[in-house]
Parts: sequence; C-alpha cells; structure tokens
Amino acid sequence: MRVVRVVVAGRVQGVGYRDWTQAVARQLGLRGWVRNRVDDSVEALFAGEAATVDRMVAACRRGPSLARVDTVEVLPAVEADVPDSFTRRPTA
Repeated sequence: MRVVRVVVAGRVQGVGYRDWTQAVARQLGLRGWVRNRVDDSVEALFAGEAATVDRMVAACRRGPSLARVDTVEVLPAVEADVPDSFTRRPTA
C-alpha cells in the first residue's frame, strides 16, 4: 500500500475540487480524506495500491473542469493516518 499527502494550489476552492476529489478517489477504491486549507489550497491523503494512487495524483494535476491547478506537491504520509474510507474533513 502507498500513502501520500498532496497539497494542490491554484484556483481550487469554490470550484467543486473537494467533491470531485472525493468522487474520483471513491471510484478508484482509495482510502483517505480531502479538505480545504486556509491558504486557499486543497489538501488530500490518498492510500491504496501504488499504481492507483499514482493515477489519482495525476488526476489531481488536472482537477475538475472549473479548477486551475498551478502546483501539486506530493509528500509521503504515515499509514496510521488513513481512515477506513474516503472522507471530507473540515478546513485546516
């Protein structure tokens, strides 16, 4: 299992990015979470098979149609932080 945390910057709040992320992650069978951050970025944790996580990260670089993704930072994460499903968390 691969676990990564991503921080997506650009025009990613107010354009359905969290809903889109949650829908795509669930379709792919990933576990984790997504949330807005006070700096106007979106942060997510993805856990699953390495190839599936890589597909999700690649999808995050495009995002939903109304988004404009400038950067996607990919960071390693700890397996202990992974919930049993894919959820949405409050803004941090």
